[in-house]
Amino acid sequence: MLSIWGRISSINVRKVVYAAQELGLAFQRIDAGSEFGIVRTPDYLARNPNALVPLLEDGEVQLWESNVIVRYLCARHSPGALYPLDLAQRFDAERWMDWQQTTLNPAGRPAFVQWFRTPADKRNMAAIAESTAATEGLLALLDAHLARQPFMAGERMTMADIPIACEVHRWHALPQARPAHPNLDRWYNTLRSRPAARGVFDFPLT
Repeated sequence: MLSIWGRISSINVRKVVYAAQELGLAFQRIDAGSEFGIVRTPDYLARNPNALVPLLEDGEVQLWESNVIVRYLCARHSPGALYPLDLAQRFDAERWMDWQQTTLNPAGRPAFVQWFRTPADKRNMAAIAESTAATEGLLALLDAHLARQPFMAGERMTMADIPIACEVHRWHALPQARPAHPNLDRWYNTLRSRPAARGVFDFPLT
């Protein structure tokens, strides 16, 4: 059985749980990080020297970095479907996964931190506004992309959809107004309605 270390309140843990559930895999999730501790114990650091979550254990395979874990699970259990075998489609999916980590997440994280991790009397509304402007521009880009095709990498769901859906889920949970993005909303609602999204997209943010 797979072991997934990490609290479900972490966006990066949610990616891995969503992938495992989409693949129909049996797994155990072990709370770790933040209030649960564990990540700085010698045993955990031997497995993940970054002292972060998630950590995946699959037999002798130990992996950290959420998008890498998603790639691994999809490659192992869904080659030709969630993990495209065609090189052009695979690297199209890869670039969107990297874009989520390097571009979309850094844009939206400051607003999330201010709304959910900062006391109300200490919130920096200018930081929220700056984060919102940056993120909404990227969501408009996604909306235009998804006007041309139903999923991130083409006509069917692939590994590329998983991390971006988790990012959009977090953004939609922020207590602030947001403009409509009809194509993005259609795509997100499609993923959110899948059975694999239970326990992932219906979990309140903290």
